Amino acid sequence: MDYNKAVMLREPEFFEDQKLTLIYVAKRLREARAVEQALDTGPIDYVVLPEPYTGGLFFSSRHVGAFFYVSPQVETQARTLLFAQGFIPLNETQREDMADS
Repeated sequence: MDYNKAVMLREPEFFEDQKLTLIYVAKRLREARAVEQALDTGPIDYVVLPEPYTGGLFFSSRHVGAFFYVSPQVETQARTLLFAQGFIPLNETQREDMADS
């Protein structure tokens, strides 16, 4: 990581009362770090929170993932940046499914 760059990882309080948009769920630490690095190069302000999700096709189980949120104003920019880095951001249906689990 280049420590000369401003890291754009923020605490939830930074966004005050804004409704944030879930754009990505990293299921592994290495993946979460790579997503952080991609967003930091944006630079895009974001929040990452550990949250539970249900995984598994035949035998579902609970796991904890890194949930990445951005403000609606930079959502398109964040999605474009993640996609360019080889990550597939969540779509609306996937976000709804995550909210239900």
